[in-house]
Amino acid sequence: MPPTGPIPGLTRVDHIGLTVPDLDEAHTFFVDLLGCEPMYDLGPFAHDDDWMTRQLGVAADTVMRRLRFFRLGGQAIFEVFEYDARAQATTPPLNSDVGGHHVALYVDDLDAAVAHLRAAGVEVLGEPVSSSGPSAGQRWIYFRAPWGLQLELVSYPHGKAYDRTGEAH
Repeated sequence: MPPTGPIPGLTRVDHIGLTVPDLDEAHTFFVDLLGCEPMYDLGPFAHDDDWMTRQLGVAADTVMRRLRFFRLGGQAIFEVFEYDARAQATTPPLNSDVGGHHVALYVDDLDAAVAHLRAAGVEVLGEPVSSSGPSAGQRWIYFRAPWGLQLELVSYPHGKAYDRTGEAH
């Protein structure tokens, strides 16, 4: 009989792994724009057998050129990879694609953060949106890293409706 319930001992998210086309460009984005602290680098990694396929699900001849860990706000850890891989997709998935994703970051003042992004020449999608229902009290907006990674800024300085009522609407 298969086990039921959550994974034993699972307590939190440890890190978010992202692949970028250029680690130097990503470093500038994560450090200079997002305010991350660079932690350490690893790599390169390559194997003569099928290790890369067995362990990472990529082509056996893939080379992980470099990876760098970044910390944000003393907690969130980004593990950022640069790979050499044959037939590597270079177009990030859309949010609506299977495997699509985004990274949401909290800010205290959404309007100041959006103004900063725009002044820095970052692609900001649309205008801030005010949520409703259980998320009432939250505002959010999407933006993109230079290589297409979708990110979201969220702010709810007075909490969300759900935080006040504990009920979904």
